[in-house]
Amino acid sequence: MFRLALHWQIFIALIFAVLTGVAANPETTVFGVSLVSVLAFFGTLFLNALKMLIVPLIMSSIIVGMMEIQPETLGRLGYKTLLYYATTSLIAILLGLMVVNMLQPGIGEDGEPVKSIIGLSSDTDQVMEKVEGRGTGDIAEVFIRMVPANIVTAAAEGQMLGLIFFSLLFGFFISRVKGQPGDTLKNFWSGLLDVMMQMTNWVMMFAPYGVFALVAKVILMSGLEAFEPLAFFFITVLSALVLHLFVVMPLILKFVARVQPFEHYKAMMPALLTAFSTSSSSATLPLTMECVEERAGVSNKVSGFTLPLGATVNMDGTALYECVAAMFIAQAYGLSLDFTTQFTIVLIALLTSIGVAGIPSASLVAITIILAAIGLPVEAIGLILVVDRVLDMCRTAVNVFSDSVAAVTIARLEGEKTNLAA
Repeated sequence: MFRLALHWQIFIALIFAVLTGVAANPETTVFGVSLVSVLAFFGTLFLNALKMLIVPLIMSSIIVGMMEIQPETLGRLGYKTLLYYATTSLIAILLGLMVVNMLQPGIGEDGEPVKSIIGLSSDTDQVMEKVEGRGTGDIAEVFIRMVPANIVTAAAEGQMLGLIFFSLLFGFFISRVKGQPGDTLKNFWSGLLDVMMQMTNWVMMFAPYGVFALVAKVILMSGLEAFEPLAFFFITVLSALVLHLFVVMPLILKFVARVQPFEHYKAMMPALLTAFSTSSSSATLPLTMECVEERAGVSNKVSGFTLPLGATVNMDGTALYECVAAMFIAQAYGLSLDFTTQFTIVLIALLTSIGVAGIPSASLVAITIILAAIGLPVEAIGLILVVDRVLDMCRTAVNVFSDSVAAVTIARLEGEKTNLAA
């Protein structure tokens, strides 16, 4: 049976949302109920469904990823791989932070925040109270929150830093449990991750309806001018992704891995196109491994370790996107974030990118964590959905390419002779 791809469904929903917003007005009613209320209901329902997935999705994704690191293989290969992933993700986040601070997509042409244009309803003064007044002590508080006194309380209160730290430890030490107990734990968390990925895919089936409700409400209340700052946000994210993909990655290939960057792009083209079309690094993983092993000449020993782990914990494009999205929303509210708050965004983006499963639009879940941590309302995520699908395709391609660069770089550092050696 023929079924439209999700991105086409979202595109069609976007068109209908624009038409509905233009044709109707804030006083329009449906069966005696305000149209604005109906749209707000379905938009909130979709956002709540996304937030519902946060705790089990992040925990199972991190734990399963860490289970791949066996104690006997966590030597030189493991440390090099983890160092690469942490370094490139941090570079991507800092690059995104630099670009968003330079272009300032949340500030309009008149120098005013675009809050009123894109329909953000929370009171700016209330948001300012949550964000301002942060000092250097908040940096220490970030690390204190990483070690929660009660993991159940942390989950209930949405303290994701503590959950992420606990999940990293829990997943690693599962690999040290031998025999049936260890197998049972591994099967449980792998099964839970499979369930959560299916649930996330199921929730994303309703994304067209969520996009329709959220976008139609904005246009209904604010008009078509709401799209201008979102277009600028799109350009900002895309510019940062392009810089990371075509400047940072080739430099690593050329000077660290010592391979020809252009040849590596050619070798990885099938995986990149698949990643772009599916928006899923997990779904692309088999093809990524084939390209890295058969076309780039990396051994299975290295690719079998770095690529499955990278599909879970190495999300350069996603980390960059999370940082830019949070900064865009802060700018839209007219907030001037100090070094401490921006450092918090960088740190949380780095940590949450580890726990974002390689499935379409899962980064939206991680963005809610960043916004909540720095005191910004999560409702603005609904507006990002307007341009999220295309950006999701782009950042997934960046994620997959970074995984492949990791495999080649680690292989060369381990003394392997790949097909692409300079």
